Parts: sequence; C-alpha cells; structure tokens
Amino acid sequence: MTSCGRSTRSIASTRRSGSTIRRSEARRRSCTAGSRPSPATAARADATQDPSLLGGCRVLDLADLGGAVCGRTLADLGADVVKVEPPGGEADRLQPPFVGDVENSDRSIRWIAANVNKRGVTCDLGSADGRALFARLAATARIVVESFPPGRLGELGLDDVLRETIVVSITPYGQDGPLAGVPGSDLEVTAASGSLWLAGEEGRPPVRTSQPQSPYWSGMYGALGALVALQSPVPQRVDVSAQAAMTTVHPPAPVWWDIARDEHGRTGPFLLGRSNVGSRFRNLWACADGFVSFAIQGGPIGRHTGRMLAEWMSERGEVPAVIAAIDWTIFDNSTLPQAQVDELEAAIAPFLRSLTKTEFFEGVIKRKMLGYPVGDASDSLADPQLRARDFWRTLSPAEGMPPLPFPGGFALFDGKRPEVRRPAPRVGEHNAEIYAEVGVGPGELARLRAAGVV
Repeated sequence: MTSCGRSTRSIASTRRSGSTIRRSEARRRSCTAGSRPSPATAARADATQDPSLLGGCRVLDLADLGGAVCGRTLADLGADVVKVEPPGGEADRLQPPFVGDVENSDRSIRWIAANVNKRGVTCDLGSADGRALFARLAATARIVVESFPPGRLGELGLDDVLRETIVVSITPYGQDGPLAGVPGSDLEVTAASGSLWLAGEEGRPPVRTSQPQSPYWSGMYGALGALVALQSPVPQRVDVSAQAAMTTVHPPAPVWWDIARDEHGRTGPFLLGRSNVGSRFRNLWACADGFVSFAIQGGPIGRHTGRMLAEWMSERGEVPAVIAAIDWTIFDNSTLPQAQVDELEAAIAPFLRSLTKTEFFEGVIKRKMLGYPVGDASDSLADPQLRARDFWRTLSPAEGMPPLPFPGGFALFDGKRPEVRRPAPRVGEHNAEIYAEVGVGPGELARLRAAGVV
C-alpha cells in the first residue's frame, strides 16, 4: 500500500500477547486512529449510540460492482457506508438477474446483494459543484472506496481532497505496472491470475465459475486493508489488484512450477498429489440426488474412513469382494497403481449412487468418516449449521418486493452476528438526510438538483 504522496510500506500494527481485544476497544481504536474532529463524526463516534465494531466510521463508496463488496463488508461491521452514485444511478444497477425478472434499477439482485446496509446519495463528480459537494462529504469520512481507472481521482482534482483520508482503490491490475490502465472483466482477471487454468476437465478448455469471483476476493482484501489502515495515524492508500487477489486462490500452483517446473493442470473430479506412482483418485461422485465429495485415502483418518465404508456397505449387503479383501489397518493409497484404484472406485460408485446427499452426510457424521455432500444454493439456505448460527437474514429489497434471504455478517463478535440493518438504497434515497448532515439546506439541495448535480 502507498499513501497519498508518500511511502508507507511499513504499516504500524498493535498486538497483545495472550489477550483478546474486545469489540468496544477495537471499535474505539479503529475509529479514532488519525480521525479528524467534526460534528458529524463526533455524533457517530459515541459508543453509547453505536456499539458496533466500526460504529463512528463513515465510508464513502464510489466503487462499481468490482469493488462494492469492500463497502458491504465494512457496512456489515457497523460502518456508516454511503454509496455515492452519479445522478440517475450507476450502470451496474441494470445488471441481471432481476427480482421477479422485472428489469429495474432497484431490482438487480447482484447490485442489491453488494449494497445492503448502505445509505445512498447521488453526486456528479464531473462538475465543479459536484466535486465541491463531495469534498464536504469527504471531510466527514475516514475511508473512501473507489474503482476508477488509475489516475482518475487526480484528474477530478480529488487527490488533495482525500489527502487525509484512507483511500481503498480496487482495480483489475492495480495502480501501477504495465497493465495498470487496462480494463478487465472478471473473466479476464481470473484468466490473468492463473486460476482459470486450473478449473475444468482434463483435455478440455478451462471453465469459469458461473458467478463472478474476483469482486468478492478483491472486495474482502480491500476491507481487510482498510481495517489495517485504520490502525495507523498516517492516512493510507490501499491498492488492491483483482488479478493479485485471484492469484491467492491457488497459491501452491505458481510455487510448485517455480520449484519443480510441474504445471498443475485441470483434473476435473480427480485429486492430485495423493500418489507416488502417478495414480489419481476420484473426489467427486454422483449420488442419488446430486454429487458428494469422497476419496480413497491413506493415513489414520483415511484408513478409518475406508474401514467404516466397508462396514457401511456390509450393513446394506453391498460390500464387494475387492473392498472386503483390504486390510485397512495398513492400507497405503500412495503406492496403488491406477488399475487397482480404478477397480476400487468401480466397486464404490454403485454404493454412493444409491445414497441421497442427506443419507451420505448423516452416514459419514455417524461413522466419523471423511466426506461431504456437494451443496447447491437451496442446500445452503436450508443448511442446519448455518441456520443454527443465525447466518441467513430476511429483508425486503424495497417496498412492494418480496422478502429475500441475505447472508448475515461473516463472523460473530462477542457472540453476536452483525445485523442486516437496511436494504440497498434506491437512487438518491438519502440525499436530503446525508447532505443535511454536512450543512446542505433544502434550498441549496433544490438548486443542486435543478442543475443536475444530484
């Protein structure tokens, strides 16, 4: 990370050995480090009014969907995140799919999911009045999140405005280097990261994940960088590259290439690295109503799993001779030739196909085996573990829309999960409320609206 105009590669950090920094203290430290006194922030910084982890921290979110998860994460932690859009709303509001299949700027499911818990204003940063208005907002903020092309903040004359503010910049390739100014979609940065090379079936082209992944990885890294920057008295520039964020998804692959010149390839449903003789083991299997994850393995837990599988098959009268003949106390999968692996897997496959995902999961839990069903979206919503931890929250995105399930906060703090407090904002929904907090009266706001500034 670099700050505005100065090097801050070494970031001050605080650690307490043998103790836990509780939520109230962490919130106080995060929100007062390097803060500027102002009536708006002083009112919000009162812990008795807002006891959340980041209560008192205002964040201005200028990012598109490539960086919106950063602001959403900070909002989930209690920050007052204000989504700043151009008049009329940002283009990402029209990204499908839409609630009820009705194309509308308030119904984009992706936009809604990334902007829950935020308030929203409109501001034309391309106009002098808009930039002056934004400067008044920025004076009350600790953090600004943006995803403009590198250099755009300077072109708008906002670098000086944000000199005392933490700026989190999330772009495809970062703020410098030969690709800094190159635009990049999720597919492009995933390909550039090397992650795409590993996804899919052997002998076929790489396959992208059905939902974009880079916005979530880079957004979470941006939020992490912001939390670290809050601990420093010196304003920081947090520079997040989506390409670099996606490279962390598969850290062993580049290292293995550098050490052994061995290129990890696409293996589809098979595992690598479990054999000394080049054999591969199936890790994804068809079951009665989907797929399960299971593999023949050695070691203490792998041998236990194999022994329990044989007993389970025997209970159902289905244990094949090739399975029954194995001495699981000394089983070593690392030396099995591929022909023997194939024979074992051919014997196991019919048994797994006879089980539902629920039957498989209940069976492996009961027997303390390795294995897990491959869940789909409906499985996640119904997952008893997530429900027991009160993970899913229900909220109507807007008046007249049906309630939708939203993920709650990603962690519990002092035993409590951060709330889903408000739906994603409508275009300019909080203009009057938020601009009043920085001294913009009704008359001035009406003038700005008539001029197309808000």
